[in-house]
Amino acid sequence: MEPPPPEPAPPAPASRSMAAREEVAALGAIYSGDFQLLAESESEGITFQIHTTCEHHAKKIQLNIAFQLLPDYPTCLPDISIGSDQLTRKQCCDLKQSLLRYAETLVAQPMVYELMMWLQQNCEGAIEPFTGDKASGSDSLQQRCSTDDAAWMALVHLDHMRAKAKYIRSIEKWTSDLGLAGRLMFMGKLILILLQGQRKAIKDYLVLQKTSKVDVDSSGKRCKEKMISVLCEERLQAGQIRLTSFAVKEFTSGAEMHQEFEALGLSDLYDKFVRF
Repeated sequence: MEPPPPEPAPPAPASRSMAAREEVAALGAIYSGDFQLLAESESEGITFQIHTTCEHHAKKIQLNIAFQLLPDYPTCLPDISIGSDQLTRKQCCDLKQSLLRYAETLVAQPMVYELMMWLQQNCEGAIEPFTGDKASGSDSLQQRCSTDDAAWMALVHLDHMRAKAKYIRSIEKWTSDLGLAGRLMFMGKLILILLQGQRKAIKDYLVLQKTSKVDVDSSGKRCKEKMISVLCEERLQAGQIRLTSFAVKEFTSGAEMHQEFEALGLSDLYDKFVRF
């Protein structure tokens, strides 16, 4: 009995990269004004965003889908982020997880267009129905927090950011992937990160923050975050605001930053760890 023929070897990295660029070029032509190329490099792959509209319970839902095709794509799944002003964070996470499960059936072939088509056809059943309209703007997405065992909060201090734009993108991606809400706050040289969500997700975030090459050193080389301080980590209390989104905010004074903490019911936190 003759042995079965060997499986074909996976495409070489150079050919994978070329195929990914060709796929992205085709997507740019298909989606035209709804397509935006965000970044491209040999080490990080290609990152782009597509704006689309899906039907969800008789409503038109605007979605922004960000894809990162890593250098090994399509032999590995793309990184995907989904955002919408009309969906809650949980609904976006549910939709993303459903999309990734479908992507697993498409490994080793160009898949982004297939994923976009899947969204059009399956958005209705992939996420939970609305319990109420989601108002636009992060401040309107706040709700009073009861004593929920799953709701935790952490306040983190960063010493500096040299590669600020890339650092912020990494923080936004980590919080999105882990289902965390909160604020990244700048005031002069002060940098604070407020995180809210499940305690395990906060722990996982802190591991990523400490172990990923997220910034650059004085010579411009990528480096890990070595100057991070966790100021507090505690359960969210009744009466405090539980956020449902992550936002970046810049303040011109300590008074402005204090107003933000006060609006969230966290004046005590500000007085204890931040007050100048």
